[in-house]
Amino acid sequence: MMPTNEYVEVRNGGYYVAGTRIGLFVLVEEFRRSRPPEAILEAYPSIGRLGKVYGAIAFILDHPDEVKAYLRDRERLFEEIQAQYPMSQDMIDRFERARRDVALKTL
Repeated sequence: MMPTNEYVEVRNGGYYVAGTRIGLFVLVEEFRRSRPPEAILEAYPSIGRLGKVYGAIAFILDHPDEVKAYLRDRERLFEEIQAQYPMSQDMIDRFERARRDVALKTL
C-alpha cells in the first residue's frame, strides 16, 4: 500500500486528491498528457487550489513504482468487472463517444 500525505488520501480502497472525489488516477492521466497544473485545476475546480494540484503531482513523482502498481490493480479490477458484467456494443459505443467528446473539450 502506498503512503499518503496532505495532498493524497485513501478512501474505500482508492487513492484520491485529499478532500475531493477526484481519483489519483485522474491526475496521473492528466499529468501524462502534459496538462499544466493550472489547466488541471481549471478542469477539476473541486481540487480547490493550485498548491494541492502541485502537491498531488509531487506525490505521483515521489512514488512512481507504487503509483504504477496501483494503476495496474485498478486496470485489473476494471477488466474483472467488465468480464463479469459485459456491456452491449451500443453501450461501448456511447462510452467511446463520451470519451472522445471529453478529450476534444480538453484540447
